[in-house]
Parts: sequence; structure tokens; C-alpha cells
Amino acid sequence: MITGRVYRDGQVSGDTLDLADVRGLRGQDGTFTWIDIVDPEPADLERLKDIYALHPVTIEDALHRRQRAKIELFEGYAYVVLHSVSIAPGPPVELDEHEIHVVAGEGFVVTLRWTPVFAMEEIAGRWDRHPELRSAGFALYVVLDEIVDGYLSTIEAMEDEADELEDAVFERDAGAGRSQEMQERLFNLKRAVVSVRRAAMPLRQGIDLVQEDPMLSTKPLEPYFRDVMDHVIRVVELADNVREVLTSLLEVRVAQAANRLNEAMKQMTAWAGIILVPTLIAGIYGMNFRSMPELRWELGYPFALGLMAGAALALYVLFKRKGWL
Repeated sequence: MITGRVYRDGQVSGDTLDLADVRGLRGQDGTFTWIDIVDPEPADLERLKDIYALHPVTIEDALHRRQRAKIELFEGYAYVVLHSVSIAPGPPVELDEHEIHVVAGEGFVVTLRWTPVFAMEEIAGRWDRHPELRSAGFALYVVLDEIVDGYLSTIEAMEDEADELEDAVFERDAGAGRSQEMQERLFNLKRAVVSVRRAAMPLRQGIDLVQEDPMLSTKPLEPYFRDVMDHVIRVVELADNVREVLTSLLEVRVAQAANRLNEAMKQMTAWAGIILVPTLIAGIYGMNFRSMPELRWELGYPFALGLMAGAALALYVLFKRKGWL
């Protein structure tokens, strides 16, 4: 689906626009066009290539999904690949991801979206509220800022989840089922954090390139791009912090598992030692050799039982004091 809007001298001129009408508007003074295409077909991209003189590499990247997030500058336009992320409601942590491509040049912006589509209502609203700033640079800023704000909200929610998991990891009582669930939550959250960082990290270098381009980063827009850069840096730093916390928690979980195994081995060893002594005594007196003097002793049986019980009790007290039981 293709939609478009034309702005003349800052005012909207018509609500819809077809690609066939765009070629005649190209290069007109005071005219700005915004084309939005959902699930673009190869034929649509070829027409865009002819209208805006796009590089074949741009068309090739747009044809292949799952591109790495990036900002590339070509002669006369910038090509941007972005991945918006948000947390799906309810545990475990899962990300809703959307891919959006932006082509921004002098007098035009093209946005490419795929199903499930990234919502553009908020971006369009911010664009309409600032007619004095309407330009390719401002359109690019609005898209970047909206997506980066989504990164920030997502990573802050992940930070809260990491704090909750940290408290849960150090709780004393945790059953095997809950332990397995906690392990899965830690791994899922760490994978989600890596995804957010992978989406945000390339934008640092990309925004630097945009700020050096006078066509996109005009004087009035410089503070806006600096603000986006600040948010990107914060997202990356928070992602690194959360990832380090989760890595430490996973290491703690491994140490806890090893410690529980060690405790179980100590208990098994202690009980084995307690059982071994009565077994040894019973084995000796069960040999029934003729020359054993205790065989004809009337108190031999209660003495053997008492010796077994006393030895077992002494070992139990010893292991208890050492903390093995």
C-alpha cells in the first residue's frame, strides 16, 4: 500500500499521492513530499529508484529484509535502516520488533515498512506540529527520536526486570521448578538486551555522519540530533550495565548450583560414614569363627548393638558440628 502527502510552503496540499504524480513534483521550490509504502514490491522500489536517482545498493538492501541497523549517506540522500523494539506484555520478556527503512533527501522522504507495520501516527503528529522545521533532516530526526525513545523505554523496563531477578536469585528458598524458570528468565532477558543493543549501537556512528551533512543537519536541527545522540549513548550504556548484571547473575546461579551439589555430597558422605561403622561391626561379629571369644558372651549381642548405636551417634554429632548435616 502506497500513501503520500505533499507540502507546499509548509502546508499540506492533498492527503494522498500516487508515485506517478511524484516525478512532476521533484525539484519544485517550496515543495516537500513524504511517501510511505507498506510491504513494498520490487516494482515500487524500481520506480523510486528512477524518481529519486537512488543507488542500486539502496534498492538491493531494501529488497532484502533483516538488514543491520545503519545510516548511509549517498549523493543527494541518506539511507537509514532501523529496527524498533518494544516489550510485549507479560512475562517472560519478549520483544516486538519492526523494521523500517527511510530514504531522506532534498525535498522528499520515503519510508518503507513491512507487516507487522511500525505505527507512524505519533511520528506524523510530531511532523505536523512543527511546520517551521519541515525538511528531510527533521523527518529523519522525528523517526530516529521516536524509535530511540522506544529503545530507552524498553531498556529501562529490562533494568527493572533485572533488579527483580537479582532479588530472586539471592532468595534462600527456591525449588527446582522455580530455579529452572529463573534460569530461563535470565537467558531470555539477556538475549533481549543484546537485541536492543544491536539495534541501537550502529546509530552512534550513523548520527555522527548525519550531523556532518549540511543538507540534513541544518543549524536549527543541530540540538535535536545532539539530543538523539545523547539518548542513543544512554541506551547503549544501560544495555551494557544490564548485560553485565545478568552475566554476573548467571555466574552466581552456576556457583549456587555447584554449592548445592557440594552440600548434597557432604550430606551423602556423612550418612555413608554413619552407616559404615555399624555395618563394619555387624560384619565382624557375623563372621562366626569358633575362636571368637564374644560368641559365648551373654552380653555380646546387646554390647554389639550398643557399640553400633554409640558409634553412629558419635559420628552424627561430629558431622552435625561440622555443618555436614
